[in-house]
Amino acid sequence: MARTVRYRLRSPIGGLTADLTAEIRQSTDSVAPDIQVYGKLRLALPPGGLHWKDAAWLSFGVALNAREVNARFPDGVTIRVLALDMPLSDYRAEVAALAMDLWLREECGLPMNGVAAVFSASAGDYVFSWGDVENPFSDPTTRVRPA
Repeated sequence: MARTVRYRLRSPIGGLTADLTAEIRQSTDSVAPDIQVYGKLRLALPPGGLHWKDAAWLSFGVALNAREVNARFPDGVTIRVLALDMPLSDYRAEVAALAMDLWLREECGLPMNGVAAVFSASAGDYVFSWGDVENPFSDPTTRVRPA
């Protein structure tokens, strides 16, 4: 059954807001458009698709919890996003990952994982924490330069 989470972070400069509606389907059948995130864990995008940054950050939000979700559903699962609503006035693509993390923690009963955002008065901006991940979307392998 589909469920909506409302991610909210208020700050002196406005806030971060996202409403994410999604459901879990215990199937790994490909549903276009969809993305394989990790092992037998897939993310199905909403009808009509998403902006590439939103799709990337949603995928990252799923990836942050992939091992726990795979352990819970060893035969495979698809997280089907039905809607992602974020106001353009305070838009930050990273909020898609925060909303997905919140949705998965509530839906699957996952523990806190260090994923968060805070407003830094000294920086005048938001600071994002991604748990054990220092640089989202970075390739952890070291490239060898040709001699």
